[in-house]
Amino acid sequence: MNDKQQIANHAASYVKDDMLVGLGTGSTANFFIEALARRQLEEHLKVTTVSSSNISMIKAQSLGLNVISLQQVSAIDLYVDGADEITPDLTLLKGRGYDLVMEKLLAKAAQQFFVVADKSKLVNRIGTNFAIPIEVMPLAWQSVKNSIEKVGGRGELRPNAAKDGLSISAYGSLILDMTFEPTTSGENLNQLLNNIPGIIEHGIFHQLANAVFISDDGNIEEKWQ
Repeated sequence: MNDKQQIANHAASYVKDDMLVGLGTGSTANFFIEALARRQLEEHLKVTTVSSSNISMIKAQSLGLNVISLQQVSAIDLYVDGADEITPDLTLLKGRGYDLVMEKLLAKAAQQFFVVADKSKLVNRIGTNFAIPIEVMPLAWQSVKNSIEKVGGRGELRPNAAKDGLSISAYGSLILDMTFEPTTSGENLNQLLNNIPGIIEHGIFHQLANAVFISDDGNIEEKWQ
């Protein structure tokens, strides 16, 4: 069992009967989905899920989990997902994929949001290893980019995988990948980006995680908010 499987199993152990559980997207989240399905099969755990992406929905359904739409609920009990970066105050960077809007919706709707990651995701500041993904309205991307540049951001629209066009989010939006000065904190960036019209959502998750579970060579560390 690798670190990702171990940490996913640890998170799955927190799920109780009759919970509505949010499913994240990515390699560690996939192991959590597998662990949840295994508990349903072996322990007859009664659980309903909501997925942050079509990929996770298809995987969950293939393993026999009941998946419903977020439109059917106003709150969920627990959301489990990974993160690209995690700071000491548990601010997260997420959304290097294409589903950050749904991911943040689930994080906001959850009574508890648990993050599962390995120690390589721990950083001192948001933006240490990756640009900040910012999902923008297509018609407003130039004005949004200009507004971000005025507060010190630098970057471009994200190209698609083939490098012959632009990346389109799951909701048909464009994505700006922006970097900022190292002196800008995640909290300040969160406030700055929240105040710029035309931004649909961004990848800074500030004060949303209740706990972070870190795996390191077979050991698990829990960091609670």
